[in-house]
Amino acid sequence: MTKHVTHTMTYDAPASEVYAMLTTPSFREEVARRTRVESVTATVTEEGAGHAVVIDQQQRTQGLPSFAAKFVGDTMQIVQRERWTGGSHGDIEVTIPGKPGEMSGTAQLVEKDGVTTETVELDIKVKVPLVGGKLEGLVADILVRALETEEATGREHLSR
Repeated sequence: MTKHVTHTMTYDAPASEVYAMLTTPSFREEVARRTRVESVTATVTEEGAGHAVVIDQQQRTQGLPSFAAKFVGDTMQIVQRERWTGGSHGDIEVTIPGKPGEMSGTAQLVEKDGVTTETVELDIKVKVPLVGGKLEGLVADILVRALETEEATGREHLSR
């Protein structure tokens, strides 16, 4: 099974400023810290006309339902890779090394009248018999909360 998530974030800023924010390591690390990760490292490198963003984080699994915790253990590493091209399109891949889950999709920035909308679309796949769909739903809920935190942090960041 696969769970599809679409989430839209809106920023009162031009797309170029939102793109600059999304390709700034300190911003990505601030977002991760606000989602209460144990540790995070964000790196950004130029890649052609765009940027490659890698966010490597360790997260405690405390608070997860027991059926989920038994698959991931006490902590889990999450590696998010984004390839941004042309300042408005990013391909996203999220892996949990050594665990049976992954996400992939895109982020798209669209500016209209100085307001930028970022639409993130991700497919969540957990390859575990019987409870995979339940785990995908749990991951989708966590993902949406993380994107809400990113939007709130981004709005603060852009207003500085």
